[in-house]
Amino acid sequence: LILCKQFIHKCRIFKTKPTLRLDGRQTYDYRKLKITFGTDYGCCFVDLGQTRVMAQVSCELVAPKENRPTEGILFFNIELSPMASPSFEQGRQSELSVKLNRQLERCLRNSKCIDTESLCVVSGEKVWQVRVDVHTLNNDGNLMDAASVAAITALCHFRRPDVAIQGEEVTVFSPEERDPIPLSVYHMPISVSFAFFQQGTFLLVDPCEREERVMDGLLMIAMNKHREICSIQSSGGIMLLKDQVMRCSKIASVKVSEITELISQALLNDKAARKAGGKCGFAESMPQDRITALKMDQTDVEMTNVSQTGSGVILQGDEAPPPTYPELK
Repeated sequence: LILCKQFIHKCRIFKTKPTLRLDGRQTYDYRKLKITFGTDYGCCFVDLGQTRVMAQVSCELVAPKENRPTEGILFFNIELSPMASPSFEQGRQSELSVKLNRQLERCLRNSKCIDTESLCVVSGEKVWQVRVDVHTLNNDGNLMDAASVAAITALCHFRRPDVAIQGEEVTVFSPEERDPIPLSVYHMPISVSFAFFQQGTFLLVDPCEREERVMDGLLMIAMNKHREICSIQSSGGIMLLKDQVMRCSKIASVKVSEITELISQALLNDKAARKAGGKCGFAESMPQDRITALKMDQTDVEMTNVSQTGSGVILQGDEAPPPTYPELK
């Protein structure tokens, strides 16, 4: 860690000459971002470098809150699995999970990116509760950015069942009976993280796990493509100047625009694949170099010695003694 910290401090982040980081990136470079979808609506996988998270959206009819009888409920939950990192413990909420969960709620729920009034079925009686579960599959740093991208993409991809109301009876239709209905998404808040070193002298965008270990502070800015700041959170106990925050917000606006375009393109590709009836979702990322019952491959068969083998079999049959049968009495 000491060598890693010395290397980062020698990068001279604010110099005009570009510098390289531990993984070869420039100061403001993001790692490769990949978005894939599951077979069902509302399942999204996000790969940010070696960091991998999965978001799953589900819904159910519940009673609304007393102070908001005409609004649906949004619930977020981040699960830090020991499979993602040995430092994560099973069955207990760590300080990191609580912090990430609160930041995700500020980023998505408090920013009013989802029309919760459209989730109302019967005022004061039944509303849709939309639950977003984010599972960490591998941790290589910057879990918040990956979780925010996975959550908002899964919400845009999700479809809730259609309902019909007759008197006091509420009928929920299956996808076979009626097409599911997408959620009303006003905008896409996306978190961008900045790691600071030497009390705010140097900064890095999208810190990896080794850079997070030696950083002095972290600034997370959630913003949409309209350059509206949805939430801002600083941790680590460092004092940032106004110019530093403004500079980070300008960098975040560029990154958010690029990520939003990537999310929109991924949603369009998935919609086109489902409409065409082709492979979509998780099946796209599965390797196809295996033998399956549904795969029709033409196999070349060696046919050179077939005639010789056939003639040999005939000769052996001619030389064999004729079969004997018991006499019938």
